[in-house]
Amino acid sequence: MRLTFLGTGSAMPTGERFQTGLLLESKTSTLMVDCGSGALHGLARTPTGYEGVDTLLLTHHHIDHVSDVLPLMKARWLAGEETLTIAGPAGTRDLVEGLLDVHDYMHERIDLTVRELDPTPASDPHDVAGFDVAAMETRHSMYCLAYRFEAPAEAGPITFSGDSEAFEELVEFADGSAVFVHDCSFPDEVDVSNHPTPASLGKTLAGADADLGRIYLTHLYPHTDGKHEEMLQSLGSHYDGDVRMARDGLTLDISD
Repeated sequence: MRLTFLGTGSAMPTGERFQTGLLLESKTSTLMVDCGSGALHGLARTPTGYEGVDTLLLTHHHIDHVSDVLPLMKARWLAGEETLTIAGPAGTRDLVEGLLDVHDYMHERIDLTVRELDPTPASDPHDVAGFDVAAMETRHSMYCLAYRFEAPAEAGPITFSGDSEAFEELVEFADGSAVFVHDCSFPDEVDVSNHPTPASLGKTLAGADADLGRIYLTHLYPHTDGKHEEMLQSLGSHYDGDVRMARDGLTLDISD
């Protein structure tokens, strides 16, 4: 499997990072996860491009995760692509219908399928664009799902926390993952809820019963600028695993 970070920023743009977006590719399938502002540009920079992604999976409906949904739809239509599936948590159908109500000329431009997913364990995953996708509710200010992705007969899994505070059940949901992408929006000195700081995430990782590969920190607010090493050191004072900062355009090839 291959993972590309299309956007690793937050709701406060800095000019250095697009808002949240991931691209997952297996030998036979492609899937975009979240579609915040700029993530479509990130997708266009990949060899796959928006022409090659016919399924979008949303973790939740905050603006910085969905603002490029209509631009993705229109770009595919203008490129001659005829279909798009949008999947996500409960309320995704209302979100898409509301966007189309505002821009009603996009009705019927593309064959659109909307799916709403419930939390489900890895033993009974959803089939989303050829990936086996387990889902778990996170701890955030809006209903949000974390996702665990597996592709049949390929290395993995990959788990994405979505937006969430750190808690052990979420880390254990990622048990066995080759890559765990986790929200780490702010440095320790920011008093925040609904997102973790390095110290809170490090303590949670250390306390959970999970065997994890590499961890990438994402959803980085401007408050983290110039503090990445400090954040990694803080997290590392509690957890001794392989933890790195994600960056836009980073591609990981995950093999055995």
